[in-house]
Formats: sequence, C-alpha cells, structure tokens
Amino acid sequence: MAKLRGMNERIQKLREISVNTPVHIDLERAKIETDFYKANDGKYSIPVMRAMTLKEYFSKKTLYLGDGELIVGEKGKDPQASPTFPELCCHSEEDMIVMSERELVSFKTTEEDRKLQREEIIPYWTGRSMREKLLSRMTQEWHDCYEAGMFTEFMEQRGPGHTCGGEQVFTTGYMEYKEKIKKTMDALDYMNDPDAVDKCEELKAMDIACDAVIILGERYHKLALEMAEKETDETRKAELLQIAANLEVVPAHKPQTYWQAIQLYWFTHLAVTTELNPWDAFSPGRLDQHLYPYYERDVEAGILDDEKALELLECLWVKFYNQPAPVKVGITLKESATYTDFANINTGGVTPDGRNGVNNVSYLILDCMDEMKLVQPNSNVTISKKTPAKFLKRACEISRKGWGQPAFYNTEAQIMELVNAGKKLEDARRGGSSGCVETGAWGSEAYILTGYLNIPKVFQLTLFNGFDQYSGKQIGLKLGYAKDFKTYDELWTAFKKQLEHIVDVKIRGNNVIEELYAREMPAPCLSVVTNDCISNAKDYNAGGARYNTNYIQGVGIGTVTDCLAAVKYNVYDKKNFTMEELIEAMEHDYEGYDSIYRMVHDRTPKYGNDDDYADSIMQDVFELYRSTITGRPNMKGGKYGVDMLPTTCHVYFGDVILATPNGRKAHKPVSEGISPEKSADTNGPTAVIKSCSKMDHLATAGTLLNQKFTPDVVAGEEGLNNMSSLIRSYFAMDGHHIQFNVVDRQTLINAQKHPDDYKDLIVRVAGYSDFFRNLDKPLQDEIINRTEQSFN
Repeated sequence: MAKLRGMNERIQKLREISVNTPVHIDLERAKIETDFYKANDGKYSIPVMRAMTLKEYFSKKTLYLGDGELIVGEKGKDPQASPTFPELCCHSEEDMIVMSERELVSFKTTEEDRKLQREEIIPYWTGRSMREKLLSRMTQEWHDCYEAGMFTEFMEQRGPGHTCGGEQVFTTGYMEYKEKIKKTMDALDYMNDPDAVDKCEELKAMDIACDAVIILGERYHKLALEMAEKETDETRKAELLQIAANLEVVPAHKPQTYWQAIQLYWFTHLAVTTELNPWDAFSPGRLDQHLYPYYERDVEAGILDDEKALELLECLWVKFYNQPAPVKVGITLKESATYTDFANINTGGVTPDGRNGVNNVSYLILDCMDEMKLVQPNSNVTISKKTPAKFLKRACEISRKGWGQPAFYNTEAQIMELVNAGKKLEDARRGGSSGCVETGAWGSEAYILTGYLNIPKVFQLTLFNGFDQYSGKQIGLKLGYAKDFKTYDELWTAFKKQLEHIVDVKIRGNNVIEELYAREMPAPCLSVVTNDCISNAKDYNAGGARYNTNYIQGVGIGTVTDCLAAVKYNVYDKKNFTMEELIEAMEHDYEGYDSIYRMVHDRTPKYGNDDDYADSIMQDVFELYRSTITGRPNMKGGKYGVDMLPTTCHVYFGDVILATPNGRKAHKPVSEGISPEKSADTNGPTAVIKSCSKMDHLATAGTLLNQKFTPDVVAGEEGLNNMSSLIRSYFAMDGHHIQFNVVDRQTLINAQKHPDDYKDLIVRVAGYSDFFRNLDKPLQDEIINRTEQSFN
C-alpha cells in the first residue's frame, strides 16, 4: 500500500482527495461567461467587459470548502476541476470526447457537458474565439511552418501572462489597490492626453477586477460562518471561525498574519488564472522571503509555531495540485503534454539588498516539498554564493530521492541575466525563475513566452534547399542543396539565412498576435497586481508593466550541434565520405549504411564531453540563435530575448524530423534544453557542465540542463558532497540551472511495462516533474535513454 503522505491526518486526507480525484472539465465558467456575453456584449468597453466577466463568475460560481481545509478557494467547482475558456479556444464536441477518452492526460467530460458545449457554448463562440481570429490572420507561410513543426505558438489556445507575483501580492489588499486606481483616474488629463478615455476604461476594469476578488472573499467568509454554525466538532468549528476571521481581513485588506498572507496570495492566484488562462500559471515568486516577516511576527506573538506554519504550507501545496493545467488540444498538447501548470516556487537566493535570503521558512518549504511529493507546484531552490552549505545539502537530500524536485538555479546568473536585459538591480534581485526555467523581474515584468523553435529542423531544411521532407512543402528559402556546398562555411551561411527566415516568419506572426491580445483580451486583474500598470493606466497585455519582454524558446541545440559537427568533421575535414553519401544514408534511415552510421554516431566529436571541436560549434549555433532574436522590438515597447528549454516539445519536434547527420533516426526526439544528445555525453557529469558552461547563459533568460544518476552514484555522504560540488562548480561557471533524475534504467523499463506497479513513480521531464505513467511512450523512451552519469 502506498504511503499516506502529509504531516498529519488532515493533510493526508486532503492530499488523497487531490491525488485520487480524476481531472475533469468544469463548464460552469464557460456557461456563466457565455450568458453574460449574450446579454451584455457591446454595452461596455472591452476591458470593462473582461473585468465584469470575472466579477460575474466570482459572484455566481459554486464554492468549495472541503472538510479539514485551512486555505480556501478553487478555480472550478471542486478539486481537479478544469474550467474552459471559450473566448480563447472554443473546443469542438469532438474535442470534448477526445479529451475525455484519451488514455493519457485525459479530462473527463459527461454527456451533459457535451450537450451544453454543443447547444450553447459552440454556437455563441464560433467565430469569436481568439484562436479563430489569430489563425485567420496568419499568413500561409506561417501556417506552413506551424503545421510542419518549425515552431509552436503559446497564444494559440492560452493567454499571455507568464509571470510571478512580487511582494505586493502578499502585502497589499484589494481596497488599497482600488485607492491607487482612484488616484490615477482622478489625475487623468482629458485636456491634453488623447489616450485619457482609453486609460479611464482600463482603470475602471482594474477597479471592477478588485471588486471581483473582494466578492469572492466575502462569499467564502459567509460560507465559513454558515458551516461553523452547523459544525458539531468544536475543533473544526474553531477552524471555520478562524477562516471567516481571516476573510474579514483578506483579500480586501492587507494581511496581518502568516495564515492570512497565504490566503491573500491564493485568492490572487485564482483570480489571475481564472480571468484569462495565462500561460503559465501565476506563481508566488520567492515564497519564503514573502512569508518570513509574517512568520517572524506570529512566532514572536505566540500564535504560530513551525508545526502550524508547515501545516499551512502543506495545505497550500494541495491547493496548487488541485488546479490541473487547462485542457490543450492539437499541437499545443504535443508541446506541453502534462496536467502540470508550472506554478514554480522559488526558495533561497538573496534578499533585495543582496544578503543571503535563506530563512526558517526556506527550510519549512524544503520539508513541505519532501513530505508532499507532488509534481505541482514545481519547486526549486536558488543557490547563491551566500547560500549556506546546510541548505544546499538539504535540497540535494530531497533531490536524490529520485522524483526530480527541487531543481537548482544560480542566483547570481539570474540577477545578471536580468541586469543584462535592462532591469534595475533592485528589481533583478527581487526576480527569479518561473514556469520551467524562465527568469523575470517578479511583480514588475510581463515576460511572455511565445513558443518553441525547432533548430534542428532548420538545419534539415538547409540540407534540402529549404524543402521539408516531412510535410512535402517548400518551407525555407531556396539556397541550394547541401551536396553542392563546397565548404563548411557555405553550409553555415545557408543555415544562418534559413534560421533568420524562420525567425522572421515567427516574429511577424507574434506581432499580429500581440496586437490582438492587447486590443481584444486585456487582463485587468493581472494588471492590478503588476507594478506600473495602474500608474500607466495600461493593461498588462498592452505594455503596462514596468518591463515588457517576449521570448522564443530554442529547442534541440545538442542535436543540431552534433549534426553540424558530424558534417564538418566527416565531410569537410576528414573527408570520410561525401555529403551525397551521408544524405543517402539519412534518406534510408541508416538502414544498410552501418559504416556511415557508426562513424557519425560513435566516432565523431560530440557536445557534452568538454571537446572544443563540438563545443565551439555549439557556441556558434547559440550565438547565431541569440543574435537573430535578442534585442528585436516587440509591440509593447519592449524587446525579444531567448530561452533554451523544451517542456515536452523535443519529442514533438523530433517526430517531424527525418534522420539527421548525427546518427539520430527518423522521428526520434531531439535533445532537450541545453542537455547533450542521449548517449552522446560519455565523459561524465563534469565534462557535461564544462561543455554547457561554454554557452553564454547570461545572455539568455534561462537554460535547462537535465542530468541523470543511478541512486548508488549519489548515495551516502560522499554522494551528497559530490552532488553539491557539481552544482556549485557549474554555477561558478555561470550555469543557469541544473536538475536531476535519480533512478536506474531498469526501474524505468519495468515501470513502462507494468505501469500499475509504479503508479507513484515521478521523473523529471524538462522544467517540471510528472508521473512516469502519464507520459506517452516516446517521452518515456527518451527519459530511459538519457545517459546515466557517474562520478567515477
């Protein structure tokens, strides 16, 4: 029997409900929104309409206050309910059936759900959804690239909003926000500012969004009192009365206690993720530092001890896990095939004035993640030069238990990345990573991820005169066939031009999408809690934040590096075979071409081995990718940057690529993050981090490195010391991030064959952990085939 996890019976019961309740579609939000739009569309400005929709939902939604809960609030009717957002993506009835019947990552629907979708939701939203508007405005060139797997598009089914809350989401009540809004509104200059009317509408919308959150708190306050009145157990009655007392304070006013601070954040989390389904979920930022002042004050007052503080954290962890990622279909499902919605808890790092940020709550959070063992929230530790060895070792102890959390981030690298991107030092120190690994200035920045780019496929286009063998279409520029290039420099020049062309197609589409969201899908509640949106009287999606950055995520740098190395080394340098012979072998998936396969797969310099031949090519590819994108203007007055991460997109991107010059067979996954290709890194983990550190991490907003160990490699005090030293060494070389799977290959193989015997097996996929049984076979195979490293 699986261990009941949680510090006490309360938490164990709440966790069991959360883990064992099937994920299901909840159409209550869609129904309330549709009815409201039918009655009111056209009566109000777009921002006000969006805010009123949130207010309508929070005024009418079914409330859930479960037995034993101490933190209250669900996005849907109950745990594991996933509301839909037809204004963004209106699912067909067939979608509803498929999502319910999928073997993996299924969202259960009922016949009643499908009837409501068919008769009310689809008829109204057809032609009105952002997905339809967005796709109809894209060029044929964009569609050809998108359908061929050249890139993905995050806003195709979800809204912008990849961000974390700053201190304000733990210190500011919504009545205080309303006062700030009123002051800005009163100061509008209708005589000289041509945008004053639009600004007024934005501010009205923000004010209504505040009302929406306050109403949700008032309704839960009333419910807690009603339940307390009926409760016969005196202990539970007292808890319900305290919940009600908390809700007299938050979310309307600033919190006074640790418990209230957590509750305030949770209402903000629900509001931000309910109003517009942002990709990714809202995150609390550096939770330990935000909670510590309340913790310290409550402990001193005698109303809190570590046991109660930990219990409230574990209640919060259950709340995060209760919220599955909103349903995705099509290509968007392929790029991110998980229930996890990437709320990322950051622990440690430094304080805003640069001191060591580890405190008592930091250790409680480590204990919480260790005890709860939940894949959501996504928990990490940020390690600075000032981080105590005790804290790092405790984090390594949890990581080596083999479920992929916590991930490890380099505080100094994060700060420098933000400063290099133009953020003030004080804002950079308040920032960190959210989602998978993406760095932002928390509470002050809209840092929008726009989608993944398939770098290895760009190289494949280069080999075939811009023609895509997978789709059978001319996707790239006609620059000649690789067999006709006389030098490596000619090949590189063609690759450069193809990459620039595909990036141009992607960014042109991004610009249209960005303008659409700015005009038609404002996010007033997210704007309220993001610095400068109120003072600018401008929406988060329209450039209201202090900083406005867009990112494109590069995928497959390990694969493309080894491809270029194979061609340069074997065709141009050693002349082991001709390009024509290599391409012929690739076109036959290397079947019957064993000598060429062995040469490119086993006898060619590979990235990940501290080999400058291959690593210098990686540096060239990275610099080309970075310089092609970074600094380009977006539509909100900000600029573009790059991340290097995949979620599950490396599997999808590999599936749309035929055999490649490095010996990778057709349709197999490409490399993930900045990790080397599977089995290419043969010189141990120190060689891997040396290779990876040759990338200029500080010129990115995040890079992702996976490493895999068998349990015996990191066992005992020696294993713990080796693990800690590896992290410190990588970070000393400016590495951004590293995470670990600690599991042996045979366990994974057994789990693939007998999933029912391994229901609780969790693995690190990319910037998140997931249940191994929830992954499809190609992704399971990719994780099985990752190199098992050793310190020997």
